Amino acid sequence: MTGNQTGNQSAAGPKHKRDLTRRKVVVAGAGAAAAVGVGGTVAAGAFAGETNGKAAASSTATGAETCYKLTSETTEGPYYIDADKLRQDITEDKEGIPLTLRIKVIDAETCKPVGNAAVDIWHCDALGLYSGYESFSNGGGGGTPPTDAPSGTPTDVPSGTPTGEPPSGGGGGGGHEEPTSDTRYLRGTWRTDRKGFVTFRTVFPGCQGRCVHIHTKVHVSGEWTDAGYEGGTTCHTGQFFFDEETVLLSAEVEPYSTSTTERTTLDEDTIYDQSGTTGGLLKLKYRKNDIAKGVLATLTVGVDPEATNTGT
Repeated sequence: MTGNQTGNQSAAGPKHKRDLTRRKVVVAGAGAAAAVGVGGTVAAGAFAGETNGKAAASSTATGAETCYKLTSETTEGPYYIDADKLRQDITEDKEGIPLTLRIKVIDAETCKPVGNAAVDIWHCDALGLYSGYESFSNGGGGGTPPTDAPSGTPTDVPSGTPTGEPPSGGGGGGGHEEPTSDTRYLRGTWRTDRKGFVTFRTVFPGCQGRCVHIHTKVHVSGEWTDAGYEGGTTCHTGQFFFDEETVLLSAEVEPYSTSTTERTTLDEDTIYDQSGTTGGLLKLKYRKNDIAKGVLATLTVGVDPEATNTGT
């Protein structure tokens, strides 16, 4: 699969052999690909403390790992660009509250870490713009914000006019839009280590009509080459969410405070399933009296490595 292709590509054979994709990734320079050290010292406590009424946590035989239900699958949304940048620092020159995102990927059935998986993340900037798709919005300064919530409503407007939400079909899917620019900020792919951990450095997402969120995909059974990550299957497509208290605090910090885009609350969002960490709700750590200094976000993501979940 190239950077501009989506959709299910069925093939005969066992389930875990279906939807084979080919991804070529632009390998970032040494600076962008350097390991992110922030959050490593607090990750163990943060992950072990993840509990939720619907998470159904249970101890393994060794007691060293906590197992969770499968993390909720969601729509891919219209603004995915397939494994475009192999890097951990996806910030580029974007302003905003520093965010360290540290994820652990585990097999939800065996509770074992899923190592060597390729994890994609992508999200909008502080003013609601997605890289590659700026033409769909005027950003937070006015106009129609972009959104990746499915609507099924056609936008019959003259060519060249910002359309906001592109047509996307039914509730579980979401039509893909081709990129309209070469920008790729706030997008990246990196591998999980042998313990299932992967860490990204970015900025706190802004508002683009929905609740504040980050998109993610987990790919397994592919091959890491000099060109990047190729082949394999997409076993998880989901979204990470932020609690309301944190979002409201971030909205007081520039440039978030300059946004005029109306925001959907977490309770009102049609994609978040209200199931807490199982649904992708992040565990957040920061100084409440100085959130501008940065936020650490962690989550254990339970996947089925044998499944195919493209979110399309």
